[in-house]
Amino acid sequence: MQVLIREPTPADMKEFLVAARRSRSLHRPWVAAPTTPAQFKAYLLRMQPPANIAFLVCRRRDHAVAGVVNVSNIVRGLFRSAYLGYYAFAGFERQGLMRDGLRAVVRHCFKVLKLHRLEANVQPANAASIALVAACGFTKEGYSPRYLKIGGRWRDHERWAIRAS
Repeated sequence: MQVLIREPTPADMKEFLVAARRSRSLHRPWVAAPTTPAQFKAYLLRMQPPANIAFLVCRRRDHAVAGVVNVSNIVRGLFRSAYLGYYAFAGFERQGLMRDGLRAVVRHCFKVLKLHRLEANVQPANAASIALVAACGFTKEGYSPRYLKIGGRWRDHERWAIRAS
């Protein structure tokens, strides 16, 4: 595996913000990553267990931060489910790093967190993201019109999910 995953810390702020700013055109209109110190600090606070957990996808050979996978709205009990959000940083896309990172996060969620189901909602025009979830074993479950408000607009999404074996 060419990546390792780990939770972000305040020490990651400088590298993260440089990468996020450099990636604005790659991310638009799909996601708005934190690009200021205040946004990064708020992100760390929001992504605290037990309801949420963030992972940095780091290239193994030099530990460079290649992308992010967020596990959010974790529900325990009988449901044992969560939502995934993710993005690569510019310069790291189309190298298989996010595929390896997403697979590692899915394994962690099923084996360590003991979740049963993970869902990723993807805008239909985001071909790279759809290819990523499909390559990681997710199946398309449906279509949700005007599902999430991103960039000031309600956007349709395809609903993709994976279940623990």
